[in-house]
Amino acid sequence: MATDGVTGENRELGEPSAMEAAEVPTLPLPEMSDENGFTNSPSEADTDTASFSLPPATKDEEIDMPADFERLWNTAHDNSQDFTSWTDLLQYCEQEGHIAASQRALMAFLGRYPLCYGYWKKFADLERRAGNNDKAAEVCVQGLQAIPLSVDLWIHYINLLLGTLDMNQPESPKRIRSVFEDAVGAAGLDFHSDRLWDLYVEWEKEQGNLRNVTAVLDRVLKVPTQHYNTHYEKFKTHLSSNEPKEALSPEEYEKVRALCRETQKVERAEQAKEKGKEMPPGEEEPVTPEDIDSEELMQRIREQVLLRRDKIYQENENEVRKRWNFEDTIKRPYFHVKPLDQIQLRGWHSYLDWELAQLSKGPGEDHNKDSNKMNTDVKETTEEPEVTAQIEQGTGETEVARDDRRLCVLFERCLIACALYEEFWTRYIQYLESHCVDEVRAVYKRACLHLPSNPNLHMRRATFEERHGDLAEARQVLEALDKNMPGLAVVRIHRAALERRAGQLEQSEALLQEAVSQSTEKPILHAFYSIKLARLLLKLVGNPGRARSILQEALEISPGNDKLHLNLLELEASSEPGSSAEAVQECVTRALAAPLAPRTKILLSQRCLQFVEEYSNSVQSVLSVYEEHQKLLKELGGTKRKAENGDEGQEKLIKGDDAPADGTSGQVPPTDPQVPITVPPPPAMTMDVSAQSGGYGGYSNWYQQPQYGSYGYPNTWNYNQGYYPPS
Repeated sequence: MATDGVTGENRELGEPSAMEAAEVPTLPLPEMSDENGFTNSPSEADTDTASFSLPPATKDEEIDMPADFERLWNTAHDNSQDFTSWTDLLQYCEQEGHIAASQRALMAFLGRYPLCYGYWKKFADLERRAGNNDKAAEVCVQGLQAIPLSVDLWIHYINLLLGTLDMNQPESPKRIRSVFEDAVGAAGLDFHSDRLWDLYVEWEKEQGNLRNVTAVLDRVLKVPTQHYNTHYEKFKTHLSSNEPKEALSPEEYEKVRALCRETQKVERAEQAKEKGKEMPPGEEEPVTPEDIDSEELMQRIREQVLLRRDKIYQENENEVRKRWNFEDTIKRPYFHVKPLDQIQLRGWHSYLDWELAQLSKGPGEDHNKDSNKMNTDVKETTEEPEVTAQIEQGTGETEVARDDRRLCVLFERCLIACALYEEFWTRYIQYLESHCVDEVRAVYKRACLHLPSNPNLHMRRATFEERHGDLAEARQVLEALDKNMPGLAVVRIHRAALERRAGQLEQSEALLQEAVSQSTEKPILHAFYSIKLARLLLKLVGNPGRARSILQEALEISPGNDKLHLNLLELEASSEPGSSAEAVQECVTRALAAPLAPRTKILLSQRCLQFVEEYSNSVQSVLSVYEEHQKLLKELGGTKRKAENGDEGQEKLIKGDDAPADGTSGQVPPTDPQVPITVPPPPAMTMDVSAQSGGYGGYSNWYQQPQYGSYGYPNTWNYNQGYYPPS
């Protein structure tokens, strides 16, 4: 994947980037990948997606705050996902004209909603009006790190520098040109980047460097933009208004001039031959000096140059035509918390599908023969300090890089408008996974920032980090999610499983024990954690006595929970047959006295009968248990004889028995024991953030997915299939 971004390959050797020249303030913003050209990104500690810590206000600031600031501030922070509360706070601070209050509010707001480019502009203007030009520039830099595709913010930053830098200083034009290179490198492939390119062209004109103007126009002629035709008209005007020698690069000028002079000589020779006239003795055809271009020659050079550019223009026009309908579907290219309509969502999917298909096509498939001219990289490479154009045909490698870069730009554009839709983040991550791990990690961080209440996304990020060996980051992600969404069972189970896979059984046990202790007021959740803890103690720690105690204590809180009875029976039956017969019968006796469903009682009694038949040393004990089982069948209304013989299918026996203890109906989902718990769940498409934040939006269904339907332990009788508490 192309990572040249906005690094400015055309600047002088040793000249720092404009983005590096300004000291970045300590605003808490998400880390951006190198593809956007920002080499100085915040540390991982500053980019935690769980929350953004606001620098504490000083005592003076607290005293001087406006009257209603504290109330509006608390309202916004109590529900940080309420966009309206934040805008009310910002509007109030702006109306009051209070700089300190506006600064605090904007810093907190942009930490939560960094894609709102308009508020970055407001923040920069606030600092500039306060006389802090350097801080205003720093705010723009931070904003561009968060949203590098914002043409408006780039233009705002450039105009800020043009209005504050002393252009009489020799380093000022270099810095401005460096920022322009950063800008077109980051946002130059955007379909609506025309204003940025136009500003670059006009600024180079003001500098009086005609060759730089030509170079910039050459580059934008290869970019499919909304107003692509205006750039070609500007190139024609530029070429006709200036001598080719001044407007073209020396290499191109000499090459085209030599071709035109040779053509001119051939034409004159043919004309003289056709006329058949000879010059009088002593007279010769007037010859134009080699270093002087006649008007005729300059016109020929212009025509030849336009002939070359016209081919590029036609190819670019074809690319614009292909994209026009997709672009016309996009009605809201900016970020907003309001949902997008289905037409725009489908439009983004179709656009991405098309670009992916274009990238997968080989050379010559639905492309013009020389389309690689148009697909050369936006940032041209040169060793000269000035910006120069390269009109030579690009290589195949350059074409692929350009298409890849264009696709990434489209993904980034999409993730501005669709930042609150998990499905688009998932598509981008899936595409990048075959390219670069660091880029995937950066996208995950940004995705979790914009979707803080989406547990599936955060857990997939933790799985990604664990898969690539960063256990510390995986722990941090899950711990933050567990803290921000307390009571969500799937998160705690993921944390315990992570520690178990890392060999930290004590930590895994501690996490489950803590969950058991904290859920005593929620019987179903308490039973669920108790079963998980008992399984860990029995299977991995090797402490069946403590596992038995955990289940028995849970039964005191939830005596009617069938899963607890079933798991306790499984534990007793798995012990040594000689010492477990009495414990098994005691377990069944307790269950039969509990408020369980009839089918569950029959299942437990049948299991007891099977156990004594297989392991009992006395036929009398077998007959005794058999008689008790027959009495139970008669008492509970009787069943088919097939069930008495233990031949009835497990699904039929369990169906209806797995309902929670509160009487609500339950279903046993299909299970697939081959799928480990480390497999992340399928993404929930088109999630609404507000729905997730209230009650966690039905994430209990997540636990009922097939790959999580079983505890993953050998269980002949399917006692605990599908038991996952509502979260």
